[in-house]
Amino acid sequence: MTTTGLPALRLTLAAAAALSLLAGAAQAADKVKVGLLSTLSGPGAGLGIDIRDGFNLALKQSGGKLGGLPAEVIVADDQGKPDAAKQTADRLLKRDQVDFMTGVVFSNVMLAVGKPIFDAKTFYISANAGPSQYAGAECNPYFFSASYQNDNQHEAVGKTVMDKGFKKVALLAPNYPAGKDALAGFKRFYKGEVVSEAYTPLSQLDYGAELSKMRASGADAVYIFLPGGLGVNFIKQFVGAGLSKDMTLFGPGFSADEDVIRAVGEPMLGMFNTSQWAHDLDNAANKRFVADFQKEFGRLPTLYASQGYDAARLMDAAVRDVKGNLADKAGLRKAIAAAKFDSVRGAFKFNSNGFPVQDYYLRVITKDAQGRITNRTLNTVFKNHVDAYVGQCKMPAL
Repeated sequence: MTTTGLPALRLTLAAAAALSLLAGAAQAADKVKVGLLSTLSGPGAGLGIDIRDGFNLALKQSGGKLGGLPAEVIVADDQGKPDAAKQTADRLLKRDQVDFMTGVVFSNVMLAVGKPIFDAKTFYISANAGPSQYAGAECNPYFFSASYQNDNQHEAVGKTVMDKGFKKVALLAPNYPAGKDALAGFKRFYKGEVVSEAYTPLSQLDYGAELSKMRASGADAVYIFLPGGLGVNFIKQFVGAGLSKDMTLFGPGFSADEDVIRAVGEPMLGMFNTSQWAHDLDNAANKRFVADFQKEFGRLPTLYASQGYDAARLMDAAVRDVKGNLADKAGLRKAIAAAKFDSVRGAFKFNSNGFPVQDYYLRVITKDAQGRITNRTLNTVFKNHVDAYVGQCKMPAL
């Protein structure tokens, strides 16, 4: 090579470098669009509101950005109805062209919107619903759960009730996918006698007939999975009927969380429940979350709020990891799976099916030092718990 060719070579290299920088800049999106589709009206509205508030708190803490990019969150109400949810999801995907979706509370709604979301190659980060189908045979590379698999909290209660020596148990859950997952999970670890098992409509608020059957069953323990207003009504009726004198009441975290406690009050005292999260968990991320949530909203957060918060933080970490290149689906999936964020629940990682491997805790409702009726963590029921369906997951390629 002659010396006269060097300036031209330098010019060519400079031009190549400039083109590379321009290409990189073109790959980075100018903003992140999130479709937050949740139940914001009807009996389950409190759950969706807490997910939304937890998500928005994380966004506020990060200056309205996800991964350094400005975030646009489009909030929509699914009304707790699969058909309405499907129509709204279609609008978010086609008209609004969101980069992520999150927020669904109920598993029947999640199963209705899953396919169109996955077909659109849009990542869904669950802030609650964790149906067994998506953990097992219908697992999908575009689905990740920042919450739990539906059976998990119930499995932890089943083990607790067994360990505490209760011989006869009455079971009650709503007649929808998560209700079936709930009681299946409980029975996976409880090996005593199930003397009564009932599934009620998601709209049912009067449990007189079920309480009469429980009284006649001879159960020494009762396990319920009744989210939101369903649990509020049942617990009031259970205590009002005098059953709490002869039977110990257990539930998953969602049936004994701060929203239910606020509505029921003193009758909740002494109820045992399990959760992957508690407001008194001793880690820096959780302490900040709980303090800021109380300051922002004037109430203690629920596990729903903690899951909405973690969903946003997971998105934030993943977008940052791909340097804003949201078109890189393979890179984005790898970044989500890496879960490089500090969860409010402490140790957190994803299994191969996109569901968490995490700890589950036993809590009891009591009065704290401030006189508030609230949950107190007692001990760890499961360490690094894995869901029962991961072996059925043959993860498809992107």
